[in-house]
Amino acid sequence: MPRYTVLGASGFVGTRLVAALRAAGHEVYAPPRDDVGLLSLDLGQVFYCIGLTADYAARPFDTVEAHVSLLARVLREARFSHLIYLSSTRLYDSLGSDSDSGQETQALALNPTNPRHLYDLSKALGENLCLTVAAERTAVARLSCVYDWSPGAPGYLSEWLQRAAREKQFTLDSGTGYVRDYIHLDDVVAALRAMSDHAANGIVNLASGENVSNAELTEVFNRCGWSVSLSRDIACQQAPLCDVQRLSALGLVPRPVRAVIESRLKGM
Repeated sequence: MPRYTVLGASGFVGTRLVAALRAAGHEVYAPPRDDVGLLSLDLGQVFYCIGLTADYAARPFDTVEAHVSLLARVLREARFSHLIYLSSTRLYDSLGSDSDSGQETQALALNPTNPRHLYDLSKALGENLCLTVAAERTAVARLSCVYDWSPGAPGYLSEWLQRAAREKQFTLDSGTGYVRDYIHLDDVVAALRAMSDHAANGIVNLASGENVSNAELTEVFNRCGWSVSLSRDIACQQAPLCDVQRLSALGLVPRPVRAVIESRLKGM
C-alpha cells in the first residue's frame, strides 16, 4: 500500500485522518513538530494539515510559518508523489453573496491593511505556491466549518454539541441570523482520502453547499428535547454559497448538518 504522510497529525483534522488511514491498513508517517528528518525522506502522499485558526491574530508569525514557510520548504526540498494543502472557505467571505462567490475559480478580494486578512492572505499564498510551483502534484482542499462532538473538538457548533451532552437547557451568546456551511469531520476525512486516491489537482471545496442559520440549528435541538435559545434576534445573514460540484465529482456528498445533529441528539 502507498505510504502517507500527515503533517499536523496532532491537530483536529490530522488526528482523525491518521486514525482512519491506519484503520484501513495504511502505513502513515506522522512526524512531530520540528522533525529534523522530514525533508530527507520520501513522504509519499502528503496531507498538509498544519494551520492556525482561532489564535492567528495573536500569533501572526507562527501563522505565516505554518501556512506558508514550512510548506515552501516541503515543496522545494521534500520528495513526495502528491500533496493536499488544507485551506479554508473563509477566503470567500469578502466576496459578498452573489451566485459565483463560493466557486473555486472565483478571484479573491483580500486587503493587506485588514488585520483579519492575515489568515486569508497566508492561506492564499500557500494555495498559490501549491498551484504554481507544483501544480501537477498538488491540490487544495478548502474546508468550510468543520464540526464534531468529541471532547475538545474546536469550533462553535462542536462546542454547542459538547455542551448539549452536559446540559438540557442553555442560552448561547450569538445571533439567530448568523449562517455557516457546516461539514462533519468524518466527511472531511472521507473527502481528503478521495482527493488523494484520485490524485486530484486544483482547488476543491470541502463543504456541504448549504448555509444553515443558528435559528435553524436551534430548532433541531429544541425538536429533539433540548431547550436552547440565542441571546440576539438578528436578520438572516447573507453569505457566499460554496459550490460543491468538484467534490461531488469525486463521489462525495457530505451529510446535511441538521440530519447529522438530529441523529446524534436522538442517540444521546
